[in-house]
Amino acid sequence: MKIDLKGRLTHKSERHSAGVSQQSGFPSPATHYREPSINLHQELIGNSDATFFIRVCGHSLSEFNIMDNDVLIVDRSVPPTSNLLAVVIRDGNFEIIRIPKEGMTESMIFWGAIIYTIHRAR
Repeated sequence: MKIDLKGRLTHKSERHSAGVSQQSGFPSPATHYREPSINLHQELIGNSDATFFIRVCGHSLSEFNIMDNDVLIVDRSVPPTSNLLAVVIRDGNFEIIRIPKEGMTESMIFWGAIIYTIHRAR
């Protein structure tokens, strides 16, 4: 309401009405933010209670395509099979070997299977 010069009240002619937004034209380029992100634990790990991450130091494992600062995902629930890349304990030390077709020797203790190697893109 408004008071004019003569002291009378007048009604306001324009009123505010709540509007509803409507999409027109192209969809927003930000719609991909609504998609769920990739969870690497869900994608790469089958048994989280038996899985460990090991960071490699040095270039001595290049024959297995494992480089310096790579991260190995080791699953202890995977049974040892031939030709499997594995972490073993030999003479009290951890080693990475490919299990031979003849199987494990008595001097080695199977610790876990390497299920993924994460390389840094260089």
